[in-house]
Amino acid sequence: MAKDQLQVLNALDVAKTQLYHFTAIVIAGMGFFTDAYDLFCISLVTKLLGRIYYHHDGEPKPGILPPAVAAAVNGVAFCGTLSGQLFFGWLGDKMGRKKVYGMTLMLMVICSIGSGLSFGKTANGVVATLCFFRFWLGFGIGGDYPLSATIMSEYANKKTRGAFIAAVFAMQGFGILAGGIVALIVAGAFKNAYPAPIYSVNGNDSTPPEADYVWRIILMFGAIPALLTYYWRMKMPETARYTALVAKNATKAASDMSKVLNVEIEAEEEKIVDVKGNNFGLFTKQFLRRHGLHLLGTTSTWFLLDIAFYSQNLFQKDIFSKIGWIPHPETMSALDEVFKIARAQTLIALCSTVPGYWFTVAFIDKMGRFVIQLMGFFFMTVFMFALAIPYNHWTKKENRIGFVIMYSLTFFFANFGPNATTFVVPAEIFPARLRSTCHGISAAAGKAGAIVGAFGFLYAAQSTDSSKVDAGYPTGIGVKNALIVLGCVNLLGMLFTFLVPESKGKSLEEMSKENEGEEENYGRETKGENVQTISV
Repeated sequence: MAKDQLQVLNALDVAKTQLYHFTAIVIAGMGFFTDAYDLFCISLVTKLLGRIYYHHDGEPKPGILPPAVAAAVNGVAFCGTLSGQLFFGWLGDKMGRKKVYGMTLMLMVICSIGSGLSFGKTANGVVATLCFFRFWLGFGIGGDYPLSATIMSEYANKKTRGAFIAAVFAMQGFGILAGGIVALIVAGAFKNAYPAPIYSVNGNDSTPPEADYVWRIILMFGAIPALLTYYWRMKMPETARYTALVAKNATKAASDMSKVLNVEIEAEEEKIVDVKGNNFGLFTKQFLRRHGLHLLGTTSTWFLLDIAFYSQNLFQKDIFSKIGWIPHPETMSALDEVFKIARAQTLIALCSTVPGYWFTVAFIDKMGRFVIQLMGFFFMTVFMFALAIPYNHWTKKENRIGFVIMYSLTFFFANFGPNATTFVVPAEIFPARLRSTCHGISAAAGKAGAIVGAFGFLYAAQSTDSSKVDAGYPTGIGVKNALIVLGCVNLLGMLFTFLVPESKGKSLEEMSKENEGEEENYGRETKGENVQTISV
């Protein structure tokens, strides 16, 4: 490594926004589109799975997934994602970003299809097969987090790097929206083709046999965007920062980026020298001293954010049912219920989730990461408490629209806030040789929070009145108190944000201090060695 910036890295830092930037956003972003679709589409079909596989004749209400089964179906993909983030994050620093990038996508394609083809002689057999495929689907999704963020940060220029990384992540919003739209189309088509009575009229006939195809089609659709992107991922060159700073091959880095940027770049092999004291590993005192607090900041804020974000996303159907926005299940057929849940999720995504992401893209390089994250956590806290404290007020029929608006605003400020910035910052502030690993650790902490949210909220939001609890569940603390807990979690996220540094307008090497060596290395410049910066 060199004390001064290599020409190829300087060329990337000062490059004008051009076609290859947008190509990289689309290629990396389609992975995130698929990630979000696959992770969140399960919430659209869990009620249907309960009706199909856990129906009991004569029961006054439709079948629902037993507590342990519901927790497994909702949470197993997050367990896989956490594992994949750690594994592929580490592998991306060892083997290179490009070599690992295709593996994650193919795993997602295979397991999306496998999820829809889940089989078994019993209900638990089908669910066990589904959970198996969703774990490995999550494993592939997990790899996409550190690799996409790292690749985009290493391709981008200083001026608009935040917007480019945020734009990749913003495709998650379109993935959530697409999940709702696909469920609307599939459920609507089957509902028209196979009319069924509501459950209270005829429990058995309210779930037609063809409904078993609905959840399978919705889950398998996630393979299509991933498959379409695979060829283009394999065509992308390795990032210049990995090739030059980790693989120590400046000639290859200059050659690859000359083709991408359409300019001649000098190879400068003589600059690829190790700076003393700057080749430390992850588990060293030097890393702890330079980046320990930064890693604590990125992991803690992502952990806290995902507790709130995923519990809200996965269980919004339950919250909307409790306030009466979605009718009681016995007043609907199985396919009608899927349709109405999908409609609610689509409206939330369209009105708040998607706009929030793109507000971050528009303002992140103007306002900075720190301000957006702090602001997002602050407003999430405010709106969560505003929902929770007068909760009984919001449950009245005439106030339901107000509840939905307030609930939408928490999503808006999650996405115009920490849900985007917690993804962006870890890709900018760590050294190239550890960048993918540290992003994977930060993202894995987030998924640990998602697991807490997915499992915890499922039980916590149950009524304090045992007569109103869903079948098989113990009494909980109620939706009101669960929302208060989430508000407190957001408040903690705001406090831990102060550990995260601002990276707006700085080069990756400046943020990670990769150009800082000891005095003896600096002395080489004054003795006439060829280590001066060459600008493009």
